[in-house]
Amino acid sequence: MLKNAVDCREGSLLSYTLQKKQIPRRSTLRNDKVCFVDWPSSRREHGQDSRNDILCPYKLGTRFFMKTLARLTAILAALLVVLTARAQQPAGSATAASTQAQKSIEAYLRNLYAFGPDVKLIVGPLKESPVEGMLETNIDVTIGENKENAKFYVSKDGRFLFRGELSDMTKDPLADNLAQIRMTDAPALGDPKAPVTIVEYSDFECPVCRNLHDALRSILPNYGGKVRVIFKDFPIEQLHPWARTAAIAGRCAYRQKPEAFWKVYDLIYDNQEIISAGNAWTKMVDYASQSGLEAEAFKSCMASPEAGAAVNASHANGEKLEVNSTPTVFVNGRRMVGADAHLIEQYINYELAKAGANKSAEKR
Repeated sequence: MLKNAVDCREGSLLSYTLQKKQIPRRSTLRNDKVCFVDWPSSRREHGQDSRNDILCPYKLGTRFFMKTLARLTAILAALLVVLTARAQQPAGSATAASTQAQKSIEAYLRNLYAFGPDVKLIVGPLKESPVEGMLETNIDVTIGENKENAKFYVSKDGRFLFRGELSDMTKDPLADNLAQIRMTDAPALGDPKAPVTIVEYSDFECPVCRNLHDALRSILPNYGGKVRVIFKDFPIEQLHPWARTAAIAGRCAYRQKPEAFWKVYDLIYDNQEIISAGNAWTKMVDYASQSGLEAEAFKSCMASPEAGAAVNASHANGEKLEVNSTPTVFVNGRRMVGADAHLIEQYINYELAKAGANKSAEKR
């Protein structure tokens, strides 16, 4: 089995579509062809069955395949030279070498994923990573209105490039996440002493966030007050033109009457398809009235800088946790991206079982 040097994880724009089919997340050899196998995440996110899409574009030994292989080899060779030079140069000249390495990485990825000039790809500066011999960089990919940021690692010898997350096994990642999540001054639903806390970073205009809303509405009644939900604003304005207006509306509802936030929350997601940038303000005022809020005070809050500042603070808190897509959920600190209802239930059940085991141990 062959594996790509770059891991295109589910939901990633780096699993880019070519003729409306996603380019490879994993590659395998089938007969005498190189076949690219993909599991499209969008089906899973919407609760649909995932069937493999198979693309077999390159026949081994053909002139096109060999030319493509030669081009990739040349790009990697250039990257090797650049990174080796970077390691040997003093700090002053290392910047130029890093810039050249960024260009080489961009060329490699564009060739690998057939990213044409319509795809904006920005490779950030290379810097030292916690792992010896590895550098890290952030890569932004913009395809139309869709944008994603991902962290990549490249070996200092220029040989390996991969996407992934580093886990320090000497630390508790869940505790680290919980320590960074700002849970005060945020809408909360449920018992503060509940054994499970779900923190969701969401965008009111995001379709998958609406799926999460529907999933939570279905799941939470099954747990009889054992789960608490905290909402954090994370509007992605470059993709969703009315998301910030909705976030400010939610913040104003929370400030006027905390329990009314959840009514506004439901109304926005339930009516997401009829809200637009042109009617968002009017719709928010309407939903506030339906939720029992005083209209003039709500309008005044919507126009105030304080509500916008609160949304900005929530977004900044998400960035600190390296949230770069919505929805991103933390279940007792355990990160999950997307709206997989079964995975949410798995996390909740695990945490409840752990809490029960801890109580039993305390009684002994």
